[in-house]
Amino acid sequence: MSSRSTDAGRSPERPGTFRAIARIYPYARPAMRRIYLGMVSALLAGIVALLIPQVLQALIDGPLRNGHPDQIWIPVLIVLALGISEAILIALRRWFVLQPGTRVEASMRNALYAKLQDLPVSFHDRWPSGQLLSRAVSDLNLIRRWISFGIVLLVVNILTILVGFVLLVRISWVLGAIFVVCSIPLWIYGYVFESKYSVVARRSQDQAGDLATAVEESVHGIRVLKAFGRGRYSLDRFSKQAEELRGTEIEKAQAIAGIWFWLLLVPDVTFAICLLAGVWLAASGQITQGQLVEFFATATVLRFPVESIGFLLSMTFDTRTAADRFFEVIDSEITIKDPEHPKTIAHPKGRLVFQDVHFRYQDSAAQYPDLIDGLDLTLEPGETMALVGLTGSGKSTVTALTTRLYDVTGGRITLDGVDIRDLTRHDLRKHMAMAFEDATLFSASVRDNVLLGRPEGTEADLAEALDIAQSGFVYDLPDGVDTKVGEEGLSLSGGQRQRLALARAVAAKPEVLVLDDPLSALDVDTEALVEAALRRVLASTTALIVAHRPSTVMLADRVALLESGRITAVGKHSDLLASSDHYRFVISSLEDEEKRENIERERLKNDRTDTDREGATR
Repeated sequence: MSSRSTDAGRSPERPGTFRAIARIYPYARPAMRRIYLGMVSALLAGIVALLIPQVLQALIDGPLRNGHPDQIWIPVLIVLALGISEAILIALRRWFVLQPGTRVEASMRNALYAKLQDLPVSFHDRWPSGQLLSRAVSDLNLIRRWISFGIVLLVVNILTILVGFVLLVRISWVLGAIFVVCSIPLWIYGYVFESKYSVVARRSQDQAGDLATAVEESVHGIRVLKAFGRGRYSLDRFSKQAEELRGTEIEKAQAIAGIWFWLLLVPDVTFAICLLAGVWLAASGQITQGQLVEFFATATVLRFPVESIGFLLSMTFDTRTAADRFFEVIDSEITIKDPEHPKTIAHPKGRLVFQDVHFRYQDSAAQYPDLIDGLDLTLEPGETMALVGLTGSGKSTVTALTTRLYDVTGGRITLDGVDIRDLTRHDLRKHMAMAFEDATLFSASVRDNVLLGRPEGTEADLAEALDIAQSGFVYDLPDGVDTKVGEEGLSLSGGQRQRLALARAVAAKPEVLVLDDPLSALDVDTEALVEAALRRVLASTTALIVAHRPSTVMLADRVALLESGRITAVGKHSDLLASSDHYRFVISSLEDEEKRENIERERLKNDRTDTDREGATR
């Protein structure tokens, strides 16, 4: 099991079972009335079941012993009525608790999803998605079943056992004492079972999360696995993780089997001892035959509540672990939050300023050196600034800081003179829009994807954004702009996804447009068309563009050179070529990379042409 999944968010000191499960109460409060009614119904059903042996005792010691068979009908009808009442009460218990559990599950799932949306990107960098998925699905499903079934039966069965013990002692204190004393090993083993089973249950649920992560990674990376012929390697890795989970599940089953052994053995031994003692007491006249039947009938009624303690305890400990895992996420600190007294920008113009900005990546295990180390840069309203630098210089990090995907660790970034940390995240991201190099689309229509940042946008806004991004191909899709793209947009090509991501940023109509190499997957001709259309947008919008191609640099009014976490030169492209050796080296590197990309694209284009010709010949 990966340490990454087990350590992320794990609290150093684990609370007790009661305290851990009690934290669910705020979510369960609206459903508690029906759950209490379900408990009352179940308890009444248990009490009704315990009344039947008393009727049997009266029947045996009365009409049957006195030789009056004509008087048995009243006890028989009473037993029938009690049996029907018990069935009705059990049905009521199920009816009362059926819906509350699902509502609690939905409430907790909504709270978890809202928390995940609110947590910063740094949290999602650390947590495997499979771990989060298993918490949102498997763990909450466990909690729902425990609320609807486990807690009701656990409370009711314990109360039924206590009432039954009182009745047994009332019938015969000797037999009752034997029954109680013989039950003590069960409670001792139950305590031992908790400490053993809780650890194994936690490991099992963590390993299940790791397995979900492995499946998700394999599905998302299926093209890479197939292209490199690494399907067998991925399968072997998965099989190893699945085998670890299987071993843990066997360990869980062995723990459960251990408590079931005692839960089945102890009652049988107790019944045998009580039978010997009961026959002797009846033979010596200390109890009647009816009381002996009443005792064993009562003990039989108590058998299921006693035996059920095993699986109810295991369900409770599974729920405790599920609650621990759920609250690990809920308790995670939101490090990027809205200010207590937010400011607003009355008349936004789009002046973006970086003032002595520092940034380093941090997590619970390590603190990295500053990647951005005293960056100063000013973008005037309506200006287009290209940001260039060698690979790993921190260009993408700079763009992420503008919308507070990460927060600066030193200095500040201002928008129209206001520190962006003094704006609400909603307001900030209303003034800014981003297009990433790795274009992610959602499993929704083209329309919904493009208007994601401005859902109130009109058809004209949609058409304009698609036109600027040269995304006219969407009108040829089966349902046009209402066509639903596949998961992450993988049904489209890389260039098509990038163009839709660019259209999404343009459609938001922000004051500041941040583009992180949004044209890398486009061919030369399409790139030229997009750049020409972009000039219309950039004429009135402040833009920060990470450039990986010399052609992208040409879009900019000025160019900023990022070197060792700082801006070492700012100016027009031609001026920097004349004055900066490092800038010339960077541009030369970009040109070489662009030539290699063009050669590769031409090769792929020729390969497709040759394939088409061969197909036509055949």
